[in-house]
Amino acid sequence: MHGSVSYCFGPNGQESPMTTLTAAVPTLRTSTTSAVSVISTTSTTPASVAASTTSAVQTTAVTGCHTQSTNIFCINGSGKEVQVSVSGTPATPLPAQYTDCHSHGTNSFCVDSKGNDVQIIGIDDVATATATATATSTASGEMDCHFHAGVEHCVPVGGSESSTESATVCDAPAIREYNIRLRIGSIFIILVTSGIGVFFPLVLHKLPLVKINGTLFTMIKQFGTGIIISTAFVHLYTHASLMFTNQCLTGINYEATTSAVVMAGLFVAFLVEYTGYRFVLSREKTQSHNAQIVSANHNTITIEADSKSTNAPPPSALQNISHSHSPADFDPNTILAVTIMEAGILFHSILIGLTLIVAPDNSSSSPGYYTTLLAVIVFHQFFEGLALGARIALLPTSTLRFRTRSKVLMASAFTLITPLGMAIGIGVLNEFNGNSRGTILAIAVLDALSAGVLLWVGIVDMWARDWAVVGGEMVEAGGWKVVVGLSSFVVGLVLMSVLGKWA
Repeated sequence: MHGSVSYCFGPNGQESPMTTLTAAVPTLRTSTTSAVSVISTTSTTPASVAASTTSAVQTTAVTGCHTQSTNIFCINGSGKEVQVSVSGTPATPLPAQYTDCHSHGTNSFCVDSKGNDVQIIGIDDVATATATATATSTASGEMDCHFHAGVEHCVPVGGSESSTESATVCDAPAIREYNIRLRIGSIFIILVTSGIGVFFPLVLHKLPLVKINGTLFTMIKQFGTGIIISTAFVHLYTHASLMFTNQCLTGINYEATTSAVVMAGLFVAFLVEYTGYRFVLSREKTQSHNAQIVSANHNTITIEADSKSTNAPPPSALQNISHSHSPADFDPNTILAVTIMEAGILFHSILIGLTLIVAPDNSSSSPGYYTTLLAVIVFHQFFEGLALGARIALLPTSTLRFRTRSKVLMASAFTLITPLGMAIGIGVLNEFNGNSRGTILAIAVLDALSAGVLLWVGIVDMWARDWAVVGGEMVEAGGWKVVVGLSSFVVGLVLMSVLGKWA
């Protein structure tokens, strides 16, 4: 009412002066909720407002309907927004208004264009109900927990990952019962599985079965190439991305953070390999230069000896000549590439061990979550061990003091690293908080860096060098070897990608 004149909202949402309502407006039904209130009419006096339990005046229609995100809102008779609760998919196009508003018990409803009832809820009521439900669920300890790359992430029941109420979850670890005996047994299972995977190619390489070894090693090498590339993309890159977008990791607004850290890993791997290559090449040139000096000295000695007698040149001079190295005798990229690859795998494996142990015995979606994850990690470690072991087995052992003992040490490091991570996990089992900012950031950075390192090694040193670089093993291979190698490569890609569904 403005002065002595009453105004009402029409179907188009505009105010219209109503000076008399004697016969024009029928008596309206009384509403007991915030959604629908009643205007009771008299002959010439302004409309009186019936009492409402929660909010303001409401006509028999809500108008000016519009959407916000996935919700529908309209304007009630007092000019305030109300929410329209529609069961199923809203009508398209969205109606501009809902009419014939009425009540059923304590709930308010209006009618859509098809004659169906839709519930009308006051905005204040929605906010109050949501806050009450969230507070109740949080206070009762009801949490919706799920896992990103094996690390637990929880939000209050009825909340969302972006809700402010879930911020408290980021501050304290979830307390639950763990089967310690099962976890201790898991350490030995992973230890044996990793050892078999990485040492099998080393033993196979020593067997005197040249033809069989050639085919098997082609299969294992190319299968391992697929494993390494899939590990980098599906496991590490994807998991790092999940971590960097975790709602508990606040303050990071750069959307390409994961890709930037992966590129840093790529650059580090390239820089180490390039520097190592230049160092070894420089060393080989120095040795070659020294050999030429020895050879010149030897020729001088020989000429002088021939002028005096027919004695042979000193044995020491001949020995220096015979042991001079040329760059073709030693492929520096092989040792460097395998060392870099193992470094990336070790970073990744210690995280695998830690996150496996802190995973719960059961989750809301999987009653046997831990045993399922353990089975997946067993296959993961075995396949990754085969990939690394095949490359270690083919390293030269006749140069730069690189002997069989060095191969055993490299294989042993892979065998022990995941159980070491698992032992650390048992030690911090009740204190580990997968939702803390520091934990998430550490795992995200290490996963992304490891992804970059393995991408460089897998694509450049393994895939490209075998298949696309002149002199590579598969460039001029026979048809059968190409089929076997390519099939094994694809199988490695697919198998490790499938395992990415669980780990």
